[in-house]
Amino acid sequence: MEFRYSHMRLLLNKFIFFILLSAVSGASAYELDNNLLAEFRPLKESDWSYQKAAHLLERAGFGGTPSQIYKLLEVSPEEAVDSLVNPNRSNSHLVKFEHSEIFDPGLEPFPASRPATTKLAKETGQALGIKVRPNGNRPLQPIVNKFFYWLRASRLETDRVTQWWAERMVFTDTPLTEKMALFWHGHFATNEDKVRDYRKMLKQLQLFQTEGLGSFRTLMVAVAKDPAMLAFLDAGVNIKESPNENFAREIVELFTMGVGHYTEQDVREAARAFTGWNYKGLDFVLNRDQHDYGSKTFLGHTGNLSGEEVIEIILEQQVSAEFIASKIYAFFVSENIDPKLRKALGQQLQDLNYEIRPFLKLLFLSENFYSTKVVGTRIKSPTELVVSTYRKLGLDKFPGAPDFNHVTGSLGQRLMHPPTVAGWSYGKAWITPSLLIQRGNFAYNLMFPDIEFIPWDKYPGEIQYRIINVHQKIRDGASITEATKPTSDYSEVAALSNQTDRNEEFNTRFGSYRGWQMAIERVLPIERDLPQISLTNMIVSEKLNTKEQVVDYLVHRFMSVPLDEHTRIMLGQLLLKEVGDDDLSQHTNSLETPLRTLLHAILSLPEYQLG
Repeated sequence: MEFRYSHMRLLLNKFIFFILLSAVSGASAYELDNNLLAEFRPLKESDWSYQKAAHLLERAGFGGTPSQIYKLLEVSPEEAVDSLVNPNRSNSHLVKFEHSEIFDPGLEPFPASRPATTKLAKETGQALGIKVRPNGNRPLQPIVNKFFYWLRASRLETDRVTQWWAERMVFTDTPLTEKMALFWHGHFATNEDKVRDYRKMLKQLQLFQTEGLGSFRTLMVAVAKDPAMLAFLDAGVNIKESPNENFAREIVELFTMGVGHYTEQDVREAARAFTGWNYKGLDFVLNRDQHDYGSKTFLGHTGNLSGEEVIEIILEQQVSAEFIASKIYAFFVSENIDPKLRKALGQQLQDLNYEIRPFLKLLFLSENFYSTKVVGTRIKSPTELVVSTYRKLGLDKFPGAPDFNHVTGSLGQRLMHPPTVAGWSYGKAWITPSLLIQRGNFAYNLMFPDIEFIPWDKYPGEIQYRIINVHQKIRDGASITEATKPTSDYSEVAALSNQTDRNEEFNTRFGSYRGWQMAIERVLPIERDLPQISLTNMIVSEKLNTKEQVVDYLVHRFMSVPLDEHTRIMLGQLLLKEVGDDDLSQHTNSLETPLRTLLHAILSLPEYQLG
């Protein structure tokens, strides 16, 4: 495992931290008595502090700069919570997603596979809006090219959607809106690899952004009619002659009730209620000739039940409210939920008629939310790690390097590509020895950007190979002396041999290659600007002159949990070694690299993974 961190002992020695955290977490389940909700009484205004405001912004958003935290501290806890739960800001500074205009008429309905595409072309004389050539070599090649074009173009455009979304997370004035959208994206997990249409994925995301803090009842019906969900769970084959149980099973098992609260017969009957539900383009349609209008019995209710009525019956169940309430609680507060607390939370959500805003307000105002068993105990997901780091740095522009999709994907959470219909597993699933090292690598790439993302026209001319070679060696751990030694190890590019063209209907490999070309020609590129960071300006503006002051400031700014004294001393010694002496005011012109080395070490610590 590559590890771009010269002082790795500090990190590896502290991996025991997560072992200890696991032991504590497993032993700290709530001991509840008759005063079950006593911990949910509102936080006293006299207890409101900078640390609590920082915790609120971390959990109800993605953290923030000291100035953003102080704004919450200037008002009462209730006003601070209300500003997040019921924001009145316009976010006019955020741009709308700019489409690359890659969708062409004729692409829908998009065939299930390349063989299905060529079969359709042979049977009808056309597919994907392209007619089969009557003569010549490879008459089906343009159609095969177009099939692969859309696969590639939609995937590339989806990467642009996630980049756009991440930028909103960093710069939004309403962070809870995006945090809740992230929650619902994991709850109602759909994957572009199967949906194969970035437009549907974007529309679903915008549904989460606009309705995610409203009524779960409204959201559940909207998701059930959402084209991305319908495509992902095979609505097209759920017809009255042969009901498909995929959506019906997931709605009870993963979206509302959980395993064990329904029968297989209930799933079959629910599937009948959703027959004929489909989409055309980006719109929901009910194909009446494919819908089963017969009598159905679901969870004890009998009648000509529609899909909407099945959802309403589900939401009448106490277990559904408990399932949703506890999942929200686990995401925003703590994974340790006693069965009695689960029941009480479910009752509260049901009493609120499944309205999410007042439920979150209850959680964020409670003493429980700010207790020592909650603060700094949640492991940040990869998305939260990256976004919160950018917000705490106070960046003015979202960086194109490190690449957001690559970083979060390597850490286990590539947005729009959840691993299963169940979404991502949170908590300790985010942390393994290798993933912890990869998190450190993200911090390194942020402080010392990888030049692979710089456009070729910005490389330094004829000496670009030598610079890239030195750059890569340093990143691989070589010293400056070793990295700058001359080398004759230039790669030889083998010439492609010309081969006799064959007479065939189409060539799949060429279609894949040509499809990529066509996609890259049309998909707008992601800007690869490097992060604009000046830690020197940050330190100078705070008038910090000693290593202890700098360490304390950076820890206070970036950490949600306190560091032990031994670690603080080690961090101070690291800065001293990089600078040369302790009077930092004498070295303001040469502080940036030492400060970045220090912040890399801080962001790589196990404690930084907690929020």
